[in-house]
Amino acid sequence: MVRTTRLLAAWAAATLTALALPTVGARADDPAPRVDLRVLLVDDGGPAVEAIAAELATAGTPYTKLDLKDAGRPRIDAAYLSDTVDGRPRARFQGVVLPNDNPFGDGSPEMAALAGYEKRFGVRQVDAYTYARPAVGLNAAQEHGWSGPLDGKTATVTTEGAGGPFGYLKKNVPFENNDPDVNESYGYLSTPLEKQDDGATFTTYVDAPIPGTSSRGSLIGQYSHDGRSELVVTFVANQYQTQFRLVSRGIVEWLTQGVHLGASRNYLGVHVDDLFASDDRWDSKRKCTPGDVDCPGNPSPDAPPIRMTAADATYAKEWSKSHNLPLDFAFNGVGSEEYRSSHDGAADPLLDRFVADQQSFRWLNHTYTHAFLGCVQNTSVVPWKCSTDLLGRIRWVDGQKVTQEIAQNLSWAAARGLKVEPDELVTGEHSGLRTLPQQKDDNPYLAAALTVTGVKWLASDSSREPQQRQAGPALTVSRYPMNVYYNVGTAAEQTDEYNWLYTKKADGGSGICENSAVTTCLKAPLDTKTGFASYIAPLEARIALGHVLSNDPRPHFMHQSNLAEERIGYQVLEKVLADHTALFADNTPLVSLRMSDIGTEMRKRAAWSAAVDAGKVTAYRVGTQVTVTAPAGVEATLTLPTGTTQVKNGTSAPFGAAYAGQRSGWAAPAAGQSAAVFTLPAAGAPAAPHATGTAARVQAPAPTLPVPPGAGHRVPRGAGDGPRR
Repeated sequence: MVRTTRLLAAWAAATLTALALPTVGARADDPAPRVDLRVLLVDDGGPAVEAIAAELATAGTPYTKLDLKDAGRPRIDAAYLSDTVDGRPRARFQGVVLPNDNPFGDGSPEMAALAGYEKRFGVRQVDAYTYARPAVGLNAAQEHGWSGPLDGKTATVTTEGAGGPFGYLKKNVPFENNDPDVNESYGYLSTPLEKQDDGATFTTYVDAPIPGTSSRGSLIGQYSHDGRSELVVTFVANQYQTQFRLVSRGIVEWLTQGVHLGASRNYLGVHVDDLFASDDRWDSKRKCTPGDVDCPGNPSPDAPPIRMTAADATYAKEWSKSHNLPLDFAFNGVGSEEYRSSHDGAADPLLDRFVADQQSFRWLNHTYTHAFLGCVQNTSVVPWKCSTDLLGRIRWVDGQKVTQEIAQNLSWAAARGLKVEPDELVTGEHSGLRTLPQQKDDNPYLAAALTVTGVKWLASDSSREPQQRQAGPALTVSRYPMNVYYNVGTAAEQTDEYNWLYTKKADGGSGICENSAVTTCLKAPLDTKTGFASYIAPLEARIALGHVLSNDPRPHFMHQSNLAEERIGYQVLEKVLADHTALFADNTPLVSLRMSDIGTEMRKRAAWSAAVDAGKVTAYRVGTQVTVTAPAGVEATLTLPTGTTQVKNGTSAPFGAAYAGQRSGWAAPAAGQSAAVFTLPAAGAPAAPHATGTAARVQAPAPTLPVPPGAGHRVPRGAGDGPRR
């Protein structure tokens, strides 16, 4: 048990301290208040508040941040929190996030103003990280519970949590333990007070066993008292940690009472590049890949290039169907023609199988030959560089070549009955787009080629360009490269190359990891027989799951070689799927979008965020009606209770799509309407403001809370958790 005995006296005093406030509340004849759909976030610079801010920002939920360290910040008082609009009282914020239950000074008028405001308008408060003590409805952890690191422990969603804001989770909430040498979490476990103050209740939503006892202690719970409700969180987390990513949706839904701007999904898209082509194979003796610029010489005759077979295609179809996960195949037609040429013109069984089963997959144009479409590469040096003319100007692959690569692959597919969406494109190595450090600009001929061929969505590498941008007529769709390499078909090959990249020279590796500020070295080389299954696949699955839990629609990509021979790519995907199934309820499935839909989602998010940041969005609730106004052409993103309808010119239709126990999606006004209007179901509407009466008490400030090093910043999950090669 971790104890801080010198604070016991302070806690006891805090429990008894109360600040009397004037009576507040709406009169019986007051009109229903207007509640603006915006969150007030009071920031102390700690990771807990920043984590909630990240969740709000990612979902597209507007918030106003007040920095407690900024001496010039606005002061919180009644005038700051509320006013009157069109004769109706207005609450300027629908929820309040505080670093703890009272981050202000003892007897603070700001906390008093917040308490009165919350009671008057029925607004809820999240205590992002606070002590377990009577001031928040819990027994003092130092006397009746436990406090300390939670690394590697597993919390559980209670029955009340499953029936409330955390109904999208199945049960378990595991805490990360990425590095045994770093404390990554800290928390307080304690039971609710057996005797609460008059009218007060504490409902535990997420708990964990209290070490050394048969009791369970709260980690997240609702403390209702004095006409107010607080969500009491007694552990610290940052925005990258699994435990926070799992509960963040529930925190926001509780705070906003299920009515807010913004939406979140668990996305998983998988692109498989180089279909029909053969991928060069890693040479475990030379520690390089023959055919690459840094690997002179020819491939070994007993190590031929890697190419899927018809049996692999059949397996892909069956696997995709049984796991309910579509696969997007990016294809190079020349690979099939090369196969036919090397087999005396015989038909390509791989092509025949995929054409017959093409409805089981999604298809992406990957150019005909996978040629590099950026600058003309000078491969006489390592690393390669862009060739230049006599005047020192960069030589570019010409526009005719770029256009031909795109168009020829589409023509080849059409001639063989393979139906492809022509507006989606993945170039070889994402070439044509800038490729740092060698190529700082896009190929100037790229835009024209994309225009001629009708490309609207162009794949990019998220390790180089994580954000969407314009490339001629197209918008980019960034993809996550997976650390399952293009040049391996077996687990032993993958592990050997992985060892080369992530072990020190003294251990037989390249030593690259010793000279990098963005990754770490393996403590020892992995066993090539077991290392993939025991270390690489689980690590890659955890990295991918982290993206899934972050409301990130960007797809992952691997290569056809990873679905050939030992089919090692499936091991990673199966781990992601199994972990997701174990964590989430059936109402929160994985969402897999095709490339154009991902690009559209990213475009809509960017437009929405820009409108919110510019102050051009107005959204509020009055009773059971929600009204949202945004600039023309900008769709609004919302999450609302099941049963919500959108009112369009006098008629109503169900809003959005069902997800995680609610309805969410994009919406725009109907023709002739200036705002999007929604009607909430009476049963799902937020609670009415508290009646007039004695105002809420204000407890004394909480003592300073410990934040371990690993909660203050992201701790890598392993040696390979860094930028991709």
